[in-house]
Amino acid sequence: MQAMTYSRYGGPEVLEASEVPVPKVPPGSVLIRVQAAGVNPVDWKIMAGKLDALMDVHFPVIPGWDVAGVVEAVGFDVPEFSPGDEVYAYGRRDSVRGGTFADLTSLPVSMIARKPESLGWEQAAGLPLTTMTAQRTLDILDVRSGATLLIHNGSGGVGRAAVQLAAARGARVIATASERHHARLRELGAEPVQYGEGLASRVRDLAPEGVDAAADFIGGALEDSLALLRGGGRHASIVDPAVRERGGSYVWVRPDGRELERLGALVDAGRLTVDVERAYPLEETAEAFRASMAGHTGGKIVLTPFTR
Repeated sequence: MQAMTYSRYGGPEVLEASEVPVPKVPPGSVLIRVQAAGVNPVDWKIMAGKLDALMDVHFPVIPGWDVAGVVEAVGFDVPEFSPGDEVYAYGRRDSVRGGTFADLTSLPVSMIARKPESLGWEQAAGLPLTTMTAQRTLDILDVRSGATLLIHNGSGGVGRAAVQLAAARGARVIATASERHHARLRELGAEPVQYGEGLASRVRDLAPEGVDAAADFIGGALEDSLALLRGGGRHASIVDPAVRERGGSYVWVRPDGRELERLGALVDAGRLTVDVERAYPLEETAEAFRASMAGHTGGKIVLTPFTR
């Protein structure tokens, strides 16, 4: 089969299309024919060697953790799925080697859920990691109806998901973003504010008594979060481990098919959607990575099957 691979750490230039063996299907696993794969910053950070201290990397690497596709085959002890089922997953393993940027990928059943019927392949592939991260953050912050939540970087993939999930819980959401994203954030259920110098003052204009919780999805927001929290308020970050030294939580999400089912129910109920900025064929993964690295996109970047 074809896959995108890299055999050393580096930038997008180390990626190449390769012929690799079809993955085996161990007990408790399924083989998925990839219809779309989501691009996340962690994909190119791993490729650059930035997670070398945390995860074993076995070259050559097939990158990618998010996937949406069709079950091709199942392990002999897998009654949960059958060939032809449409599924999606956040497929992070304990070590880095065989990812989702390929014709086929093999994943444990515990990571997989049925694809929401109301999402196309590209949207489904853009949901798992970012939206599960948002869900995990809101759970840690115990965001409930009536609470006021501040989201730093509401226009990013995790931020857009968190806006919708918090609004679905009945929370009031204030989200930072550049002005060109404000209209979309309003549509998703947030009150947008311009990020940058003077942010705390702008948020105070909207919430004079402060906020109940703050979620940092960009980094560098710790002091603003602390300045705006009410007494007993909670804060968390997916970027800055230093929050733990200041009473906050550092969030790292685990693969969990049950959590994807929980999110899929919200999708099919019309309470959660995924914005896709652009889709690239798998052979253009380097260009997709460059777009992700540039940031400031209007939605998720995803990959579709090879065209050659």
